[in-house]
Amino acid sequence: MPALIQNAADLANCCVNVPADALGLPDPALTRAAAECCVALATQTERGEGNFNFTCNFNMVPGCPYFPAAYHEAGADANFAVGLEYPDLLVSTLSALSPSASWKEKYDALVAAVAPHMQALQALCTAQAAASGVRFAGFDSSAAPSKDTASMADVCRGLGLPHFGAAGTVQCASLLTRVFQSFGKKQGGELDLVGFSGFMLACLEDVGLAEAAAAGSYDIRALMTYSAVCGIGLDTVPIPGDTEVSKIEALMADTGTLAFRLQKPLTVRLFPCPGKAAGEMTTFTSSDLCNCAVFAVP
Repeated sequence: MPALIQNAADLANCCVNVPADALGLPDPALTRAAAECCVALATQTERGEGNFNFTCNFNMVPGCPYFPAAYHEAGADANFAVGLEYPDLLVSTLSALSPSASWKEKYDALVAAVAPHMQALQALCTAQAAASGVRFAGFDSSAAPSKDTASMADVCRGLGLPHFGAAGTVQCASLLTRVFQSFGKKQGGELDLVGFSGFMLACLEDVGLAEAAAAGSYDIRALMTYSAVCGIGLDTVPIPGDTEVSKIEALMADTGTLAFRLQKPLTVRLFPCPGKAAGEMTTFTSSDLCNCAVFAVP
C-alpha cells in the first residue's frame, strides 16, 4: 500500500477496515499492520504527505463519500453518495442570532438553514439516479471543512464557545452532530444518511483548528474525548516523526474501541512528520493541507 500511494499519489486513496474481535476490541494484527503502513508512508513519501491518502477505518460501512475512508464492496450495485461542505452557512446562521439565544434556538436555526439545501440536493440526486440507473445511496450530512471554508472553530465560537478546546467543546460537538443527524430517517428526517454524518474535526484541513493546536488549546486526548460525540476520530493529526509503531497502534486501538463500543464509524489518519518534534510546526506543501503544530503522543 505505501508503494501504491507513493507511485500513484492522489489517484490512490486507500483504507483498511479493521474488524472487532470477540471482546469488541480492534483486531490486533490488522491494527498493527495499519500502524506500520502509516510509518512507512511517513518515510517513503515527501514530508510524509502520503498519509493524506491512507486511513484506518473502524465500524465504517460501505458508501461513505469521503476519501480515503470511502470504499465499495465487490458485487454491490452501482451507487453514488454526496458529501457536503458548508461551515460558512453554519457560521452565517449563528452570527444572525442573539448572543442570548438558547441551545434549542441555535439548534432550530441551524436545522432550518440547512434543510432547504438538503431537500433541493435530494431532488437533484433522485432525478439523476432515475436518469442514469445508478442508485442514490444518500448524504453524508457532515459539514466537511477545508482550507477554503470557515473553520469549525468559528462554528463553535458562534455557539458561544470562547475558543475551540475550551470547556464546553464537547457540548458544542454533541449539538452539531445532533443537527447533522436530524436530517436522517432514523431521527425522523427525510434523508438517507451515510458515512460519518457528524461533527468533523480535521486538524490539517481546517485553518482554525490548526491555529488552536498551535495555541495549545487541545491535544490528542481531547480529540479522543470529542470523538465520543462527534463524527470522525483522529483525522489528519500530525505527530512526531520518531513516534514508535506501538504508540500509533495504541492510538488506533483506542479509537477503534470507541467506535465499536459506541456503534459509530471512526477513523485514524495520522501524519508522523519526519524530523519534527512535538510543538514544532509542520512544513507541508500540499494544497490540501494547512500547517499545524505537531501533537505530542502520550
